[in-house]
Amino acid sequence: MRHNPAPRRSIAALAAAGVAGAFGLTAAAFSTTANAAGAPAALAYHVGSAGSDMVEPWFTVTNTGSGPLDLSTVKIRYYFTIDSSPSYQFSCEWAQMGCGNVTGTIGTLASPTATADHYLEVGFTGGSLAPGASTGDLQLRMNAAGWAPVDQADDYSFNASQTSYGPTSTITLAVNGSVVSGTAPGGNPPTSPSSSPSTSPSTSPSSGGGGTPSGVLFDDFSYSGPSDPNLGAHGWAIRTGAGGPGVQNSWTADTFSFPADSTAQGGHVMDLTASTDGTTSGTKQAEIDTTHQKFFEGTYAARVYFNDAPTTGANGDHVNETFYTITPDNSLYSEDDFEYLPNGGWGGPANSMYTTSWYSADAMDRVTNDTIGSLQGWHTLVATVYGGTVTYYIDGKQVFSSTGKYYPREAMTIDFNEWFIDLPFTGARTWNEKVNWVYYAKGVAQSPADVQSTVNGYYQGGTHFTDSVPNS
Repeated sequence: MRHNPAPRRSIAALAAAGVAGAFGLTAAAFSTTANAAGAPAALAYHVGSAGSDMVEPWFTVTNTGSGPLDLSTVKIRYYFTIDSSPSYQFSCEWAQMGCGNVTGTIGTLASPTATADHYLEVGFTGGSLAPGASTGDLQLRMNAAGWAPVDQADDYSFNASQTSYGPTSTITLAVNGSVVSGTAPGGNPPTSPSSSPSTSPSTSPSSGGGGTPSGVLFDDFSYSGPSDPNLGAHGWAIRTGAGGPGVQNSWTADTFSFPADSTAQGGHVMDLTASTDGTTSGTKQAEIDTTHQKFFEGTYAARVYFNDAPTTGANGDHVNETFYTITPDNSLYSEDDFEYLPNGGWGGPANSMYTTSWYSADAMDRVTNDTIGSLQGWHTLVATVYGGTVTYYIDGKQVFSSTGKYYPREAMTIDFNEWFIDLPFTGARTWNEKVNWVYYAKGVAQSPADVQSTVNGYYQGGTHFTDSVPNS
């Protein structure tokens, strides 16, 4: 991405407390005194948005017992009233433990009240917390279908004044079917099974979209070097200008090479080299972009080699290795990111792959998922932008999707970069990110398997580059 990201929301407070539990999460950093004495778990709540276009309840769950807490037995219920639309969608915007481990279901209360006729039930796919450990931030969202207006003021569980984490009496926390904190609206058993969900999680795969693309781009980066005239002729520009992100004004062309690589499909790669000695003047960052802003709905894919450690020098940098699409920061701003942070950054954990869909860079308005785990080596990244849904895949596995306003609004460029979030120590070191190939299919949502089959066909046919995507 070109802009400077603000700190990931509410992570920094969690990062300093140490590591515990099956997810490697931090010990509790919040007051939960409203929870029942001797309870096995405690809930903390933080209002994310008090606006009229979405509901954002943020939570943490802490193991307050003496033994491991099985998260599959934990349920949170947030109670609210349906407003202008009978259908609501759930999304996990960001979770320290990874959104793939969090579930959300919207159900109807058997006995409605003036302040609650529905509930959001949040659960977990599994895992456990050690005594004293916390899930960390669970930044969740609901929105009405079509982003219809919502009125949170009359919602039972909403508390506009709770802008930092703390206890709550209007949201229930249950363990093994028994409520351990909070009180449900009158007449509603808070531990009964979810009833007739009004919507499924928004992370379900996008459907349809197959067929013949109306244009394709494929490039395996068969160039002699950064000054190869074919690089520009094929619509690429290496960034040498000023600005961020990361270390300002440090973009140079000599950060690129196109060497042979026996581990790559076809035997060669584009290599992005970011280097630093810990000073601003001694830092070089790498970025390459398409010169035409012509990519909108369709399938985006690249095979990328990520590194968990520098090629030379000491480890520890908060380096960002990326594949993304972006537009200028204007009224129709659009951006979809794959960002791998091997040593973390913005207060987040190491080995984080952020998949993020942006609505506004100025307002830092985006939804994101953190897939935690080492991605050392080659990986195939696919994003489909089709039918109002952006869906992200890593090595064929869907990891995140976004809908509603978090969907591109205008054509974008395709970009790769490698950059330093900060310079935490001195001493020379070099980081490398490699790109094997990039592919785009206009107007269709292709599966990762279909993408790979198409790319294989290009290699078998000896095609190094093709571009039939119109420039406007």
